Amino acid sequence: MILVVIPARGGSKGIPKKNIKSLNNKPLIYYTIEAARSCFNDDQICVSTDSEEIIDVVEKTGLRVPFIRPSELATDTATSESMLRHAINFYESKGQIVEHVVLLQPTSPLRNGEHIKQALSLYMKSNKDVEMLASVKKTDANPYYVLVEENSMGYLEKCMQSTSTRRQDLPAVYEYNGAIYIYNVKALKQKALIDFQNIIKFEMDNKYSADIDDPLDWKWIEFLLNQENDI
Repeated sequence: MILVVIPARGGSKGIPKKNIKSLNNKPLIYYTIEAARSCFNDDQICVSTDSEEIIDVVEKTGLRVPFIRPSELATDTATSESMLRHAINFYESKGQIVEHVVLLQPTSPLRNGEHIKQALSLYMKSNKDVEMLASVKKTDANPYYVLVEENSMGYLEKCMQSTSTRRQDLPAVYEYNGAIYIYNVKALKQKALIDFQNIIKFEMDNKYSADIDDPLDWKWIEFLLNQENDI
């Protein structure tokens, strides 16, 4: 079984009630639910939340929320890893064997079903030793070029050194965009996410990689959605 987990805590501080706040006339979480439903059956989709209010909003779409997440797994310090394991254990306690988990965060509303299908196809065709697929975008903050750190003498130096003299000759560097993660459940049961090494990328364009972390991000994505023909 492929389980799709959509995490939606109720305690957002930067943007209160972020997951159900209206973005371009519909709750933020609806964008991710719609993307998931274009690829998977409802019984494969699990919204993991500690909030009765979020449950009410989600179930208005006809998608049933199977459980309410324990409060200790919904704190600021709770990890994605513990939330995922809780969801996996719930489904396996019902007799289902979960082999892979697709994690879709509501804060990436421009990620769509086609991205998910392409990422899943790439993951399924990959080497059996792959532990995780993560969606990425090419970073503008290249550590060989613009990122610097202060050394012990108080002087700035590049984070990573290179003999290249032209930016276009530098190694390609990526950053996680938070839109899609696919996990091998066997690996997830054996080790912590921080110890995963066999990770492959699914590259996405910048315009689809927008992630909501603060009010400025929200306004930017709202603008992009209003420019629908350009997305």
